[in-house]
Amino acid sequence: MDRETYCLLENYMLSCMEDSAHDKEHIYRVLYHGLEIAKTENHVDYDVLIAACLLHDIGRREQFENPALCHAIVGGRKAYNFLTEHGFEEDFANRVKHCIETHRYRQNQRPESPEAKILFDADKLDATGAMGIARTLIYKGIVSEPIYSVLPDGRISDGKHDQEPSFFQEYKYKLEGLYSGFYTKRAAQIAGERQRIAVDFYNCLYQEASFSCLRGREELERQIKV
Repeated sequence: MDRETYCLLENYMLSCMEDSAHDKEHIYRVLYHGLEIAKTENHVDYDVLIAACLLHDIGRREQFENPALCHAIVGGRKAYNFLTEHGFEEDFANRVKHCIETHRYRQNQRPESPEAKILFDADKLDATGAMGIARTLIYKGIVSEPIYSVLPDGRISDGKHDQEPSFFQEYKYKLEGLYSGFYTKRAAQIAGERQRIAVDFYNCLYQEASFSCLRGREELERQIKV
C-alpha cells in the first residue's frame, strides 16, 4: 500500500471517530496488533488487512445513535461504498467488507479469510489486560453506567448474575471470558500475558468496594440515632 492510499483511508477513518472508547488510538492499536499477528501467519494480504483495521469501527456513530444497528454491519457497508467510490476494485472492497462485518465479538458471523481472522483477534486483544479495563471504564462513563450494582441486602454484586449494566456486569459478561477463542497463536499468546493484570484489577476493585460498603454501613448504623 502506498502512502497516498493509506492517508486516504486514514482520513476517512478520522472523520468517523467520535467515541472516546473507540477513538483513533484504538484504531491504531488494532492496526499495530494486526501487523504483529500477521508476521506469524501465512498468505496475508497486507493491503486488505491495513484497510480493514483502519476502517473497522467507522459504523460506531450509527450504532451509538441507534443501538438496534450493528456497527460491524454498518461499517462493512460504509467501507465497501467508500472503497468502490474511490476506485478500488470490487473484489478488494468485498474482502475488506467481510473483515469488518465479522470482527465483532458478539457477532454470529465468523471470519473466514486470514485477514478477517487477524482483525478479529487484533480488535479482541484491545479489550484484554489493563487496556481493556481502561476502555471499558471510559465507555461506562460515557453512557452513565455505574461501576457496580448493590444487592437488596446491601452487599456489592460481583456482576455475575446482574441484569442491570455496570462495569462488574460487563467484566463477568465479556471481559472475563476473552482469553480463549482466538484464531491465531500469536494473539492467544499476547492475551495470556495480559490476563493476570485484568483479573487482579477486578478482584482488587471488588474487594475495595465491598470493604468500604460493609464497614461504612456498619458505622452509619452506629451513628444514626433510633
